[in-house]
Amino acid sequence: MAKNTNSSLESKLWKAADKLRKNIDAAEYKHVVLGLIFLRYISEAFEDLQAKLMSGEGEYEFADPEDRDEYIGEGIFYVPEEARWSYLLARAKHPDIGVLVDNAMELIEKENPMLKGVLPKVYSRSNLDPINLGGLIDLFSDISFKDGNLGDVFGHVFEYFLGQFALAEGKKGGQFYTPRSVVELLVEMVEPFFGRVYDPCCGSGGMFVHSDKFVTAHQGRKGDIAIYGQESNMTTWRLCKMNLAVRAIDSTQVVWNNEGSFLRDAFPNLKVQYILANPPFNDSDWGENMLRSDPRWKYGLPPASNANYAWIQHFIYHLADNGVAGFIMANGSLSAKGAEGDIRRRIIEDGLVDCIVSLPAKLFMNTGIPVSAWILRKNKKNRQGEILFIDARNMGYDVNRSLRALSDEDIKKIADTYHSWRKLDSSYKDIKGFCKSATLDEVKQHDYILVPSNYVGLPEEEDDFDFKERFTKLRAEWEEQLKEEARLNALIAENLKKVKVDE
Repeated sequence: MAKNTNSSLESKLWKAADKLRKNIDAAEYKHVVLGLIFLRYISEAFEDLQAKLMSGEGEYEFADPEDRDEYIGEGIFYVPEEARWSYLLARAKHPDIGVLVDNAMELIEKENPMLKGVLPKVYSRSNLDPINLGGLIDLFSDISFKDGNLGDVFGHVFEYFLGQFALAEGKKGGQFYTPRSVVELLVEMVEPFFGRVYDPCCGSGGMFVHSDKFVTAHQGRKGDIAIYGQESNMTTWRLCKMNLAVRAIDSTQVVWNNEGSFLRDAFPNLKVQYILANPPFNDSDWGENMLRSDPRWKYGLPPASNANYAWIQHFIYHLADNGVAGFIMANGSLSAKGAEGDIRRRIIEDGLVDCIVSLPAKLFMNTGIPVSAWILRKNKKNRQGEILFIDARNMGYDVNRSLRALSDEDIKKIADTYHSWRKLDSSYKDIKGFCKSATLDEVKQHDYILVPSNYVGLPEEEDDFDFKERFTKLRAEWEEQLKEEARLNALIAENLKKVKVDE
């Protein structure tokens, strides 16, 4: 089964950067490294445009290289001279290089209000050796973009490092990073071609980055989607803003507040075509006592002990007519009883549930809780009164002993199955053990429980059993075992003869 492979450049850079980490904790070090990658990117983009402006050729005739509006108009951050990579590289061996980098970050934020409060200023701290910092600056000077688009090259490097830091941090890493294969699966199923994309718990922005990639891969334009996001962790929000900036994705509507999307919805009137999200699983104490009369709880008040159905109803509330939501939920939400069961029944009866996919174990770094992908769709035109169930628990490959990932082939198989079913394609067929299109009556018979294995059943055994071949093989193995037994018995008897017992 094919796996997603890392480029030699990204892997080489990571190994070298990790070697320079020394005794710095990965959670702290990621801000040092990712901040430098970001700085290198915006400096390179600035100097590239500056050279074109200075040439005065073609569309840049009569342009002023010192006019900040020239850069803003092209979506390029203005970088003051003392913040440019070339300036810092020339001083990489200076003992005060940390102070110079912190100053560069301050200057960039001052010149670009969109980045205010985003960039790390951690480079002059005592635990960061100036020699190692200078080594990182030298290292990232080797990033070449001659064979690719500037944003793509740095975007890939930034995303790769995010994933590697998440692995290094283990459970803590899962708080800011949704595994790439999970994000790609949701994006391929939801297909955010054109319109508004919303993630109310956006982490480091993976859903937005891959939505942008999806648009580009399908011959769309950069502005075909507009992104809206909210994050309650300021550190994670900063990573998100940098991640999007490297991809030249407008993050104006990606906001932070420490109260979160329930208590302080940043976009209370927003209706979107697409929602992509990986909310916290099984959150308790989410503010139910302050939100009892909130208009988002159309299908019932979620219990105070678990926010799963608060998130689900938050998604539904923000969906426009014909909108579609793809998100990850703990498997408990598929079969929970009580208030959650009542909410789930009403959502099902309202025809919103389109597809449920059981995912493999160990996909997430921060939890071993079994999870599923949900697809909700408003005003479905096809497959009214039906839900597609997919059991993908046996898919994926081992990244390491504690982590799995879906391969490109796995993602394609799941997404293609869903789209064939949704479009009434004649190629779609129920496959025992893998997929089943169930009617609402069937779901009702299962007490509105949405566990895919209840519907898809067990896979059919392959009917290719050859008795003669199997018997001959087993007999040969048995005879070999008898010979080995005789050899071992003879060896034991021979050794026993050598044992002397004192009388």
